[in-house]
Order: sequence, then C-alpha cells, then structure tokens
Amino acid sequence: MGVLKQGDGVEVLDDNIKGTVKQISANVITVETDDGFLLDFEASQLVKIEGRLEVTNYDVAKIRDSKEIPKRKPLKAIKPKERNVPKFEVDLHIGQLVPSSRGMSNFDILNLQLDTAKRQLEFAIKKRIQKVVFIHGVGEGVLKEELKYLFKRYPVDFYDADYRKYGLGATEVYIYQNG
Repeated sequence: MGVLKQGDGVEVLDDNIKGTVKQISANVITVETDDGFLLDFEASQLVKIEGRLEVTNYDVAKIRDSKEIPKRKPLKAIKPKERNVPKFEVDLHIGQLVPSSRGMSNFDILNLQLDTAKRQLEFAIKKRIQKVVFIHGVGEGVLKEELKYLFKRYPVDFYDADYRKYGLGATEVYIYQNG
C-alpha cells in the first residue's frame, strides 16, 4: 500500500465506502465519499485505489469465499450400545391396551396382556424383527413369569432389558432368524 496523499482514490477496508482523500492531518484522513459526505478515518482503515485496478470489498469477499474450504459435517458415530438398542417396543401395561380396565378381573387383564404379547411376538418373527422389548412393569411378577413361559415356546432367547432405560420392568427378546 502506497503512502496516501490528497486526491488519491481510497476505499474503506471494512465498509462499502469509496472516496477521495481531501485532507491529511496527523493520523486522521478526511475522505469525501462518492456520495459527497466528508468522513474521517485512520490510515489503517483505508486502501488506496491504484489506477485502473480497482478491487472492491465485494471482490475480496468473492475471492475469500472461493478459497474457503467447506467444513465437513461430522458423522454421528453410533456407539456400540446404541447399535443394539431395540427398535420395537411393546408396552403391556393395561392402560396402553384398553381405554378402561373397569370391570375386568385380574385374570382377564393378564390374558389380554399375554394375547397381545403373543400377537406382537409372532408379528416380529414374521417381519424378521430381531429384537423386541416387552415392557411389563414390576408389579408382583406374575406377567413376567407368564411371559417367560410363553417365550419358551418360540425360537428366541430372552433376558432382562437395559436396566438404565427400563429398570426391572422389561424383558428383551432376541429372535433367531432362519436363513
């Protein structure tokens, strides 16, 4: 950048202002803008426009954008535990199965829960879903024991589901796939 003198064409670095140097005193340079306003700037804020070669802030921004390397989006790493999270959950709480359990005996409720579990398990086997979590709640353990008896009749392994997610109230079923 050359030394500025009166009459030089200048452009403001961080703004879209062009003009001509009208006065220089100490470190304050008065510029008459192309719009006719007189503004004061420090020398470090101005760039001299040399002859025919005119570089505008717009040109600088275009060049900077063309050289900028686009940032790669980080891939979301799947944690080993998340890979094994079952996608299919069956909530056997009676409130999830019927609008109201009024008038139903414990035997009726248990049979509805077991029928639902059997139907959903057979659906998962048919659709080749490998893991299913049956949410049964803790209660007195009657439903859990009946589910174990049901699962023994199918080509499956079953075990307590993830304690952190379900507590003691769920059983995960792994379905063996044929071929």
